[in-house]
Amino acid sequence: MIMEEILTEYYAQNARKLHRLVDRILWKFGGWQDRDKDDFYSLANEVFADVMRRYDGSHPFESFLYVCLVNRVKTEMSRRGSRKRLADRLAVSIDTPVCGEEELTLGDLIADPMDIERIVLEEKEEGYSRRMQLYLAKLSRLQGQVLRFRTAGYLPGEIRRELGIDKRQYEDCEAAIHSYRNLSVLL
Repeated sequence: MIMEEILTEYYAQNARKLHRLVDRILWKFGGWQDRDKDDFYSLANEVFADVMRRYDGSHPFESFLYVCLVNRVKTEMSRRGSRKRLADRLAVSIDTPVCGEEELTLGDLIADPMDIERIVLEEKEEGYSRRMQLYLAKLSRLQGQVLRFRTAGYLPGEIRRELGIDKRQYEDCEAAIHSYRNLSVLL
């Protein structure tokens, strides 16, 4: 077959034959998500151009193309899988203790776009805006105490000891302090 005929055969009807070949290979490997098919079609175009340059006519063109595509798709799938596994290995829980202290976690150190503790600390109670007063009124007595200790710089373990509450009660208070339901009056 002449190279022009091969090119026309594989790229007729928007590269339909080449895409079918890629789909068959992907199906053989267990399929792939539709959004990634375009990436593999682009990859197939690169492989096709390389095969056209290297093809010597000693084997049927389709067999040679198929083997090259299978190898390249396998390599790409392995690369993507290894990147995903690397990301999984590097993932760190937000509940990871910092500096060996059980009371302080990474989650405690992450900046909150609505840093309620900062707002409470910066304003004096009598100078609170109407919205801030509404927010504070939504909190229970215990939640308000937790918030005041947090603004004073106490660590979670210290707050629990001062208030005589367990970790679950403290976490419930923190969740309420930062809940959208309560914060919505500030927006």
